Amino acid sequence: MAISSDILASYLHPRAVIRRKLDQGVREDRAVALLLAACAFNLVAQGPGLVRAAALDPSRPLDARIGGAALATLFLLPLLAYALAALSHLVARAFGGRGSGYGARLALFWALLAIAPVLLGQALVRGFLAYGMMPGVIAGLVLALFLWLWLAALIEVESTV
Repeated sequence: MAISSDILASYLHPRAVIRRKLDQGVREDRAVALLLAACAFNLVAQGPGLVRAAALDPSRPLDARIGGAALATLFLLPLLAYALAALSHLVARAFGGRGSGYGARLALFWALLAIAPVLLGQALVRGFLAYGMMPGVIAGLVLALFLWLWLAALIEVESTV
């Protein structure tokens, strides 16, 4: 299936989608590609909020904001994602998980990519409505969706031999 079809399918059946990806074999290059695509979408999703923040507070120009966001998203987020995947695998092992480190990485990286369309929608809300209750509500829903996708995928990969 195409990535876009897999993303849509993962909203309804996240365990089946991650199972198909896991059945393709251990391909670290695919996992890294998923992570880098997720990071790129995350960086793009930050754009409207950065533009609005630069317009409201010109003491820090837009290019400095974009540079900081790019550094954090393209360099630090992958490092943190690898560390979080390793930690989640160790925690799953403590609770009887039988999966692999690759499976834990794939589960996290796929969840990060699967929420990309929702992140882009959240970016529009944040760009238009910087203040008020709605951006916080949307951010909470995005976080809940991410955790649901990640935990469902992690359960699936850790229940394999």
